[in-house]
Amino acid sequence: MRSTRILSSVLLLSVLMLGACSRDTRQIPATYTVKPGDTLYAVAWRHNLDYHVLARWNNLPADYRIEVGQILYLRPRGVQSMLPPPAAGKPARPPTRARPVPVRPVEAVAHWVWPAEGPANIVRHAETDSQGLLIAGAEGAPVRAAAQGKVVYTGSGLLGFGNLVIVKHTETFLSAYGHNRELKVKEGDAVIAGQPIAEMGFGPGQKPALYFEIRYQGRPVDPLAYLPSRP
Repeated sequence: MRSTRILSSVLLLSVLMLGACSRDTRQIPATYTVKPGDTLYAVAWRHNLDYHVLARWNNLPADYRIEVGQILYLRPRGVQSMLPPPAAGKPARPPTRARPVPVRPVEAVAHWVWPAEGPANIVRHAETDSQGLLIAGAEGAPVRAAAQGKVVYTGSGLLGFGNLVIVKHTETFLSAYGHNRELKVKEGDAVIAGQPIAEMGFGPGQKPALYFEIRYQGRPVDPLAYLPSRP
C-alpha cells in the first residue's frame, strides 16, 4: 500500500514538472532574414554565434557576403532547440567575471589597449545577455580600437547597442564598441591599437558611456582578463 502511494506521488510530481517545463520554454528562432545594413558578423553577434559556424551552416561564399532578404539558418538544419526564459519575478543574476578562454599563440592578439578613459564596470547587455564593460566618460570623448584589426560592421541595426563598431582582430577574436555619438571608420577599414574609431555617446540612463565587448569564437569573454591593468 505504501509503495503504491509513493508511486502515485512520483507520477504526480513528474506530470507537474512536465507541465512546468512546457510553460517555461520558448522556441528559439531557427532562421533570420537579412536586413539592410546587416553583415554576417553583425548577425552572428546578435545571436551569440561564431561567424565561421554561421557561414558553414548557410554555405556562404568565402567573402561571407549576404544579401538583403536572404534567410540565414541560426542552427544546423533539422535541429530543434529550446531554451527556458528567465523566471518571472526572479531577480537577475549578478554579473560574474568569466574565466579567460585559453588560446593558441597563433590565435592570440599581441597587444590590447583600453578603448576609452573612465571608470569601468562589468555589466550584462540587456538584449544579448552577454558580458562586457560599461566605461563612463564624457560625451564626444575618443573611443579607440582596443587592438589592431579590420572593421567588419558599423551601424545602428543591433538593438540596444546604439551606433556600433565591430572590429575583427584575428580569425577568432572580435571586439565591439557601442553607444557611439559619431563613427570615424567604415566597414573594411584597417585600424591599429589606440586609433580613434568613434566618439562616445549616451548609454543607459542617458549618461555618456561606451559599451565594450571582446568575443572569442563568438563567445563573450571577460575584457578585464585581456586589457592591461590600469595604474
